Amino acid sequence: MTDPFNWLACPHCTSPLSREGGTLHCATGHSFDVARQGYVNLLGHTAPKNADTPAMLDARARVLASGLFDPVADAVAAAASTATRILEVGAGTGFYLARALDALPQAAGLATDVSVAAAKRAARAHPRAASVVADTWAGLPVAEHAVDALLCVFAPRNPAEFSRVLAPGGSLVVVVPLPSHLQEIRARHGLLDVPDDKAGAVAAAFPGWPVSATAVERTVDLSAEQARDLIAMGPNAFHAAPEQVDGGTCTVAVTVLRLTQPGSRHVG
Repeated sequence: MTDPFNWLACPHCTSPLSREGGTLHCATGHSFDVARQGYVNLLGHTAPKNADTPAMLDARARVLASGLFDPVADAVAAAASTATRILEVGAGTGFYLARALDALPQAAGLATDVSVAAAKRAARAHPRAASVVADTWAGLPVAEHAVDALLCVFAPRNPAEFSRVLAPGGSLVVVVPLPSHLQEIRARHGLLDVPDDKAGAVAAAFPGWPVSATAVERTVDLSAEQARDLIAMGPNAFHAAPEQVDGGTCTVAVTVLRLTQPGSRHVG
């Protein structure tokens, strides 16, 4: 099992990075310190204003600990079930990566997120995982074809980068909400809508990739505190929060897509 930090590429020159103690370095002399919390920052600039905040991550951690999204995590882990090197982009707390690693005792994982606060948490998500501050849009500091599964759960997608870092025959696992996802909370509090056919848009962005889809749907009863956390953990946190948040019935409805990078599978 390899050290996930060794899957990384230098953000300055794209040379492979290797780890020696608490430092990552490349052959051309660039070096990066691994923070005492266990993550490395390869972003190269200040995090954007829409990066997850500690408060958003606290809310997300409480929601995930409640088991609300456990069936989604199980479906993600199943879709990555043959992997040994797993990358989760926009990983937040690293919850989904950790669940996949729990199911795959021979696998190692790497979490990336543009939020430093998220990277700190993801570094503690699993003993076989490492964490990096990086921007999916700007380009992932990951070596070409370095991973054989890539998880993207409610996170930004970069088809060119995903294709570059994923090995031929590897699995891209993407979770997108269905229009009914959290519809009761969104209706009660006037929150952002979910566009139609997000799954179709994802598949269209990867032409020629075989795709399978699994729907995960459940209805649960939420407390007011859980409903408040659901609002606070996502993009609605950057907008004016409702003064009064009510609990009640709530639908969790997502599509878990598994797309396969064309070509014969091999990870060196």
